[in-house]
Amino acid sequence: MVLDPRVLKFLNKYPAPTPIQSASWPALLAGRDVVGVAETGSGKTMAFAVPAISYLISNNPGKKTSVLIISPTRELALQIHENLDDLGKSVGIKSVCVYGGVPKDVQRRELKGANIVVATPGRLIDFVNDGVIDLAAITYLVLDEADRMLEKGFEDDIKRVMNATDAKKRKTIMFTATWPQSVRELASQFLNDPVKVMIGDRESELKANTRISQTVEVMDPRDKEQRLLQVLKQFQSSNSKSDRILIFALYKKEAARVEQTLQRRGYNVAAIHGDLSQIQRQTALENFKNGSCPLLLATDVAARGLDIPAVKLVINLTFPLTAEDYVHRIGRTGRAGQTGKAITFFTEHEKHLSGALINVLRSADQPVPEELLKFGGHTKKKEHSAYGAFYKDIDPNQKAKKIVFE
Repeated sequence: MVLDPRVLKFLNKYPAPTPIQSASWPALLAGRDVVGVAETGSGKTMAFAVPAISYLISNNPGKKTSVLIISPTRELALQIHENLDDLGKSVGIKSVCVYGGVPKDVQRRELKGANIVVATPGRLIDFVNDGVIDLAAITYLVLDEADRMLEKGFEDDIKRVMNATDAKKRKTIMFTATWPQSVRELASQFLNDPVKVMIGDRESELKANTRISQTVEVMDPRDKEQRLLQVLKQFQSSNSKSDRILIFALYKKEAARVEQTLQRRGYNVAAIHGDLSQIQRQTALENFKNGSCPLLLATDVAARGLDIPAVKLVINLTFPLTAEDYVHRIGRTGRAGQTGKAITFFTEHEKHLSGALINVLRSADQPVPEELLKFGGHTKKKEHSAYGAFYKDIDPNQKAKKIVFE
């Protein structure tokens, strides 16, 4: 594998490539389309960042934007940009991050002369509509958290981006920790003879990071907040007061309410959710990362990709909408070879997800509580987004049968 000496010098601070990097770099540096699937905290950002920079060095882009990296959340986009910017500066390549929630003018100015754009879908489409970004010039496209990017919420934006780029010239790279069947077919439409890199047996079933100790507590929904206070008291004793604990709520209002409850109890807590401004979200995340605020309450905007050092415990106050989101949430701990702990509160409201949760626990050799088994081990059949359970999976190209009534 041949890398620019400046890139190698930058990589010297790491002891060795992680498995996903070792397995995907040769294919990416050879110019292949790649789908990379590996557990949370396994070094996926550098798995696509190093080949992207190498691609630009060998193609000498001048002041033209040719690499586009799309991410589902603002916080993750900023994190990817930080990693890329450090590497890019060492070789004289400029990257810029564009995302919503802040004024466009500064971002518009920064886009001039940028070789790499890291973007969230909404702001990217805004700049495409304004004629600021020319997607036809993009020849290297990365979807980070690809399974989320190909779901209903982002699917139309991603299709629009793909259709505006030149499919013959474009290299397409997708990285994710979970790769459900529901998005694989759509992904295959955008990829050209891809190399599929899977670290561990991630094809057959949804897998969580095995270094994370998972505890599930089945309870009455009304007891959750009282139990949360007990858990915090247990894990925030005098000698571990500075340990970072990440608490996940499902809805913005729930997050705001619990944040106030904890503040009234004297806890130093910050929050990240959609009702806060981008500056408030960034400040909360920074304070949590640097340890000045050891408790962070978040909705699923913080579930994906965010690399926060030394998160000792993840608490799922309310179970997420899917088992995939559960795997991403608990993956905020146990990163980069460390161990971690996750405690999940499960109620009868989520019993339709009990089968999927039991499968995740068993595949990681984690204990399954008796109370959870009582909900049943079945996994709910995937329903059609518009027609629900009444949908029949039929071939739309099949011709209708003509029936004549006498």
